[in-house]
Amino acid sequence: MGAAVSEEVGTVDRDSADSRPHVVVVGAGFAGLSAVRTLRKAPVRVTLIDRHSYSTFQPLLYQVATGALNPGDITYGARGFIATVGRKGETWATFRKGVVTEIDPEAKVLTLDVGPQLSYDYLVLANGVTTNYFGVPGARENAYPIYTRAEALAVRDRMMGYLDHISATRETSGASVVVVGGGATGVEMAGTLAELRNSMLPTRFPELDPDHVKVILLEMTDKVLGPFDAKLRTYAAHQLRERGVELRLGTAVAEVRPDRVVLKDGEEIPAQMTIWATGVAAHDTVKKWGLTQGRGGRIVVNDQLRVAEHPDVFVAGDIGVIDDNPLPQLAQPAIQTGAQAGKNLLAVLEGRPTAPFKYFDKGTMATIGRRAAVAEIAHGPKLTGTIAWLAWMFVHVFALLGNRNRIMVSLALLFRYVGQRRSQLVVGD
Repeated sequence: MGAAVSEEVGTVDRDSADSRPHVVVVGAGFAGLSAVRTLRKAPVRVTLIDRHSYSTFQPLLYQVATGALNPGDITYGARGFIATVGRKGETWATFRKGVVTEIDPEAKVLTLDVGPQLSYDYLVLANGVTTNYFGVPGARENAYPIYTRAEALAVRDRMMGYLDHISATRETSGASVVVVGGGATGVEMAGTLAELRNSMLPTRFPELDPDHVKVILLEMTDKVLGPFDAKLRTYAAHQLRERGVELRLGTAVAEVRPDRVVLKDGEEIPAQMTIWATGVAAHDTVKKWGLTQGRGGRIVVNDQLRVAEHPDVFVAGDIGVIDDNPLPQLAQPAIQTGAQAGKNLLAVLEGRPTAPFKYFDKGTMATIGRRAAVAEIAHGPKLTGTIAWLAWMFVHVFALLGNRNRIMVSLALLFRYVGQRRSQLVVGD
């Protein structure tokens, strides 16, 4: 494709030099990149939009929050991705940084927070979701989520700043970190924090007594890692307790204050940092898009990943819900729906019938700490301990974009878990 010619029609950015159908993909996460990759040989031109200029590997954000990884280790430039998967010497896709604020599905026009509006022939919405605070008073203002790179860094800064504070003042009363949510993110975060407390404090902060710094995991149900097999849940709970995590099951949060968490039964738990690791919901801007929303504000689609009233709009990843039945919020459902959305879009272009999405469950895994993890392989074994931990490391490193990221993450995780028995918290970018 030659250089794009942008002609202004009102405020709409159009390309009059290219007659190929224009596909706009919103979101550079697992689903969006999967859709773009599927369309790389299609007779279309693609515009990828994201609020950031990079894609973030979210499953490892907690490792950034706890200092094992630097943010650049788990991010990959969106423009670099396009250049990598595209055809050599041809500008088949472009990237535009911005937030989609409004969609006019009748006129097929997107409004962004910066720059002119953008017209499309087909639209793939894969912009993901954000933290859901479930209306808990004070949670949005006082809790620390770990859903973005900036949030992970905020957790790391707060953690190190507070340790330095209590080291100087000896004010260890209420020196607790409370993690809300017993899913994979909460379990991984609590387990890693406990290991750091046990191994890093004696060497980096010898003036502090590790027993004064508590790690508390709150879960409103009676089990952690709810979607996993009972054997794996039991193992995970045991490993958390072995590391000194105070596990509070069947515990619901009523309010989050700057220095404490108030439970539904009235109990107050002092906490210098509350990490919110439970629940997701659609971004508030999705309400302005005029599309049917289901639970958590996610966009309702049929089994072919199309919006029923606007069949030229496809939805992939966490932002979509098929007939109000959400898929697991994992990387594989996002990757698979992104690929299927791309395939169905190609079928429409070629006049073929679209196919229903069928999720192939490859299994799930979570790590609790050094040489401790759980892995539930679909139609395969249920693994715990070292072998599950090695499998977790291999899968996550392999799934990263770019050889540099794979090498840096491999070295960092080996350093944290294998090369050094006493972990340290990395400070810096």
